[in-house]
Amino acid sequence: MSSVTPDQPRRPAAGVRADARRDDARPAGAGRTDDARRTDDGRREDGRREHGAREHGAREDARRDDARRDDGRRQHDRPGGRRASGGRVPAPRRPESGRGRAPLVVAAGVAAGWAALTSYLPVALVLALAQFSEDAGSVAGALRAGLSGWLLGHGVPLQTTAGPLGLVPLLLSGLAFWRLTRAGVHTSRAMGARGGRSPRQALTAAVAVGLGYGLLGALAAVLVSTGDLRVSPVRAGVTHAVFGALAALVGALRTTGVAGLLAERAPAVLRDGVRTGLVAGLLLLGAGAGAAGLAVATGGGDAADMIGAYRTGVAGQAGITLVSLAYAPNATVWSTAYLLGPGFAVGAGTAVRTSEVSVGALPAVPLLAGLPSGPVDGFGAALLAVPVLAGMAAGWLLARRLLRDADERAVPAWAALLGPAALAGPVVGLLAGLAAAASGGPLGGGRLAEIGPVPWQVAAVSTAVVTAGALLGAAAARVLARPAPRA
Repeated sequence: MSSVTPDQPRRPAAGVRADARRDDARPAGAGRTDDARRTDDGRREDGRREHGAREHGAREDARRDDARRDDGRRQHDRPGGRRASGGRVPAPRRPESGRGRAPLVVAAGVAAGWAALTSYLPVALVLALAQFSEDAGSVAGALRAGLSGWLLGHGVPLQTTAGPLGLVPLLLSGLAFWRLTRAGVHTSRAMGARGGRSPRQALTAAVAVGLGYGLLGALAAVLVSTGDLRVSPVRAGVTHAVFGALAALVGALRTTGVAGLLAERAPAVLRDGVRTGLVAGLLLLGAGAGAAGLAVATGGGDAADMIGAYRTGVAGQAGITLVSLAYAPNATVWSTAYLLGPGFAVGAGTAVRTSEVSVGALPAVPLLAGLPSGPVDGFGAALLAVPVLAGMAAGWLLARRLLRDADERAVPAWAALLGPAALAGPVVGLLAGLAAAASGGPLGGGRLAEIGPVPWQVAAVSTAVVTAGALLGAAAARVLARPAPRA
């Protein structure tokens, strides 16, 4: 038994006393030094984490700024400057895959067929109105007349008992050309050639549409060649094929980007000259359209009497009016030839020009109600200055554009200015000659076998007049330009 009582404290063992002495012998600041060291290590670790977080945030901000700049550049390059929805960076466009495309034959056939249908239906409707009266006209006759007018609108002559009918309604030709241009666009897209800048693909699409359109023209010629009307299927097929290929080529060149490629590679003088020629030609045709409209308006009473003399009822008179409107572009070209000087003919041995008007008996056509009764005199002679003024306006616009695009302290050189102005004349001459050739044609046999202007005369006069006017306008703008004073 132990001799220690419960009230008496026990003495620690020898090992415990030794540990206690060592702990007592340890310096008083040793424990605090370890705690401080751990605190400093924690602070340094927290600093490193905070620095890393700041660097990560800076990198994320830089990445977002780069993305916004790329997005802005893409939006700036996008046509029309439209912004992408949601502010997201658009993904790059993938190249078109050949999977799911229609075969070329199918695409060209459908496009050519749709162009033919949309240009035929208005003709059938107008001619149906012109034929319908109280005791005449039928659906079959209207459809057949529509096919005949559709062929005529493409330049295919119709052989009738009264002689050949070859006076082309240019309004219908413009409608068919526009529809075939769209056919070239759709066929190029179906081929996957959009933006490819491949002349071969553009030609392929145009030829495919032309072949399909030529087959439709030959078929239409076969369908209408009955009774007293004859149309050559070979002539119709070839004419429609060439017409369709040329119109489709315009759309294909634009869709594939070949037109832009040709414009980029063409010399600056050629680009500016063609542009100036187109402007002068449009101004000249606009003046001719205004003169033709004024002439028809002054002779409106005679035109109304001619329409009322047909005795076809309201629908028939409306159809005759629409047929006359289909020849309004022809009248515009004839009026332009009248302003230029060569004039035009309304039958064999006739002449309508500013210096002479000799016509005989004319058919009761409302469009001819505005023909002048004699040569111009007095203030009417001022009409001769209209073509020159059109050329001067085009030359002036050319010079102003070149002055605006040039350095603000410099004036374009004479060669860079007069070269395009001189080239504008031949461009207008070529276009005016083609328009004069397309606007004329026979309206039967005998006296009405010659209608319209003489193409080469219109081309020669318009070339000379527009060239002189464009050079005068460009030179005047160049002389009157004042370079900015030097600072």
